[in-house]
Amino acid sequence: MPLVAVCVAISLVFVAPLAVIVVRGIGVGLRLDADTLAPAGRSLLLGTSVAAATGLIGTAAAWLAARSDLPGRRVWAVLFALPLAIPSYIGAFCLQAAFATGGLVAQVLTPLATVRFPRIEGFWAAFVVLTMLTYPYVYLPVAARLRRMPPSHEESARLLGSGPVATFARIVLPQVAGAIAAGALLVFLYVLSDFGAVQLLRYDTLTRVIFANQLDRQVALPAALQLSALALLVVIGERAARRGGPDRSRVAHGVGPLRVRLRRWKLPAVAASGIVVGVALVAPLTVLVYWVVRGLTAQDRRPDLGQLVELMANTAAVSVAAAVVAVIVAVPLAFLVARYRGALPATVNAVVVVAFAVPGLVLALALVTVALRGVGVLAALYQTAPLLIVAYVIHFGAQAFSSVTVGVAALPDSVSDAARLLGARRLRRLLAVELPLLRPAIMAGAGLVGLSVAKELPATLLLAPAGFATLATQIWSATQDAFWADASVMALTLVAASGALTWVLVVRRSDGLG
Repeated sequence: MPLVAVCVAISLVFVAPLAVIVVRGIGVGLRLDADTLAPAGRSLLLGTSVAAATGLIGTAAAWLAARSDLPGRRVWAVLFALPLAIPSYIGAFCLQAAFATGGLVAQVLTPLATVRFPRIEGFWAAFVVLTMLTYPYVYLPVAARLRRMPPSHEESARLLGSGPVATFARIVLPQVAGAIAAGALLVFLYVLSDFGAVQLLRYDTLTRVIFANQLDRQVALPAALQLSALALLVVIGERAARRGGPDRSRVAHGVGPLRVRLRRWKLPAVAASGIVVGVALVAPLTVLVYWVVRGLTAQDRRPDLGQLVELMANTAAVSVAAAVVAVIVAVPLAFLVARYRGALPATVNAVVVVAFAVPGLVLALALVTVALRGVGVLAALYQTAPLLIVAYVIHFGAQAFSSVTVGVAALPDSVSDAARLLGARRLRRLLAVELPLLRPAIMAGAGLVGLSVAKELPATLLLAPAGFATLATQIWSATQDAFWADASVMALTLVAASGALTWVLVVRRSDGLG
């Protein structure tokens, strides 16, 4: 069967990098001492702390936006989601740039007092940056769940004398626990795989160890194996929990969500919302604008518009190329998984999900290892655009696959059956009937892949062709040299583009204005 053969071949490509890391990592050997386990411990500490904090912040923000009479809640619903547009390395750069010599904070405080700021680095700096930029991963699914919950149970509890806090703890929280857990696990995976923030803020997690020792396989491969194992354990645990505890909570149809009056808590709720949005969104953008204006007014630091246009073109080129390849790969996989049952579709689905969970830095290290130790075509692929696109597709293909699979599952069988009765063969039915109906799902999946590729840093740093730079890699280079104005121009450009795509692909599709 051609579909099966194609899907098996694609799955082998998706699983190959992880297999390389496992085989090479075991071959190098694992040393279980303090020096090798300490980075893993720091990764676990940071991931657990950020996941717990985002669980609290994301759930509170979702409840305020979806269930309370918070003034301007429709605006807050959008603002709460927009920090997704800011990559972690830009958030870390903004924190450092704000407190740098001549930075925004220094300019504000200098008229009041002479202040010497300590170096912004370490666990707490990484914790703040990653928490503020990843809480939307909890906020979005919890808010969507809250909007669809029937208000009858809460109304009954309130009529029986239960207070707002008790009603939330006994009625609301159990029904949104699954969404909170799913979002927190996604945050945990994000933090485990993060490289930019921890590198800039000098917190020695596994990703920082891997990048610093990428040429020393005796150190990098065991660290990559540890990081992959942690990510896979999270994915396995999440899927086991989903099978063991299906969501049996009812969904409200045609019933508006319950609105809880905040009364005397209205002002504190607005203040808390303002602090979250201010720290996560307004502060980074203000720092970027400050350094852009400062760069424009400086005679010797004017931005190079030609270089900016070239970087935008490079970023757009790899994003579009990866998105196109990803949806081409996703279509046959989606038809197999959505239309058939059995071990093979389940395995294909698991392989794609696992490839998404493996950190981009680990994936890039695996592909570099394959290219450097390969011969012929494999060796020729090192630091070429095709290998970079392959890395993007393996890492982010799950986003296109998920979107297209939902679209395939929703295709009406009657339309395809009618075309078959009229004599249309399989390929013609696919091209003339099914793909046009799948266009919204395909475009959404392609958009998500393109958005992720535009912000991707570690894989691009390791695999990009010599002399090829994107907005992400050039931002990184400028921050390493403390060229804050140059980095801010490029960062503001990337955030603006990411913000527009986030609005279209995430906020609007998640009932953010509900």
